[in-house]
Amino acid sequence: RGKLWSIVLAGGDGHRTKEFVRRWLGCDKPKQFCTFVGTRSMLQHTLDRATRLTPWDRVVVSAARHHQSELWPQLEGRPAGMVLLQPKNVDTAAGVLLPLTFILARDPQATVAIYPSDHFVHPEDAFIFAVDQAVRGSALLGGRAVLLAAKPEALELEYGWIKPGRFMGWTGKAAVRAVETFVEKPDEATARVAMATGGLWNTMVVAAKGKELWKLGWKCVPDMMPLFEWLKATIDTPEELNILDEIYETMPRHNFSSDMLQRAPERLAVMEMKDVLWCDWGNGERIVSGLEKIGKWPAFAQNPMPFLYAG
Repeated sequence: RGKLWSIVLAGGDGHRTKEFVRRWLGCDKPKQFCTFVGTRSMLQHTLDRATRLTPWDRVVVSAARHHQSELWPQLEGRPAGMVLLQPKNVDTAAGVLLPLTFILARDPQATVAIYPSDHFVHPEDAFIFAVDQAVRGSALLGGRAVLLAAKPEALELEYGWIKPGRFMGWTGKAAVRAVETFVEKPDEATARVAMATGGLWNTMVVAAKGKELWKLGWKCVPDMMPLFEWLKATIDTPEELNILDEIYETMPRHNFSSDMLQRAPERLAVMEMKDVLWCDWGNGERIVSGLEKIGKWPAFAQNPMPFLYAG
């Protein structure tokens, strides 16, 4: 009880990069399943990072049922403890709360680290160190959700912007601060103010006590929580899969960042990552730019078709 668990979010459909990937591969493939450089996909990179802090049996993958044909081959040799297939994609709040439901049913005192599987980070050692510091920061604050943030490099309107507030403590060399404001996908004027006043980019990498995220769900998305409570009561019973299908028939669509984090900044803390290059690869330009920054030649520039990934 009270162990650290990893939640890997892999349920996105890749709408923003759809045209870029289609031009490259000649077919559709969500970006988390793509290998943009080397031999591992973005999902495989994320899984391998997660197991630097948690064993495989405490890694939970949250994916979409209609992506099974892409997902299962990528898990070969990576025996995740749980793979949860959402009956349909209803945005990221459900993508987080579904694995949290199963984790809390098994370990009510669990701490969780949440990793999006379609984000680029480099170098990995510095990133893992930052996640570990966020976990320690959450423990220091009684389980409060600690968001990892990146120093902005540009006026980005598709990211969430966090304004750090008062100092709350240290974990090693990293300062943990309160969240004064959180704005997801701001307009240009708001983003300019955020950048000029020390705002940071939200990476959506979060460390928190599971029960604190559960409380956050009840505060911010109370229309979803009775459905997950119902599912939680049926876990490891013959009704589990039927109830999973049933709750997703009426599952509201909510975004983890805009509908949960943004609505309760007073329950959050933030820690800035140091010496880590981070980017949400939401379009082709960011993908190419990220690879250029680390001196890598993208795989799609060498071999546009057919596309092969290594297990």
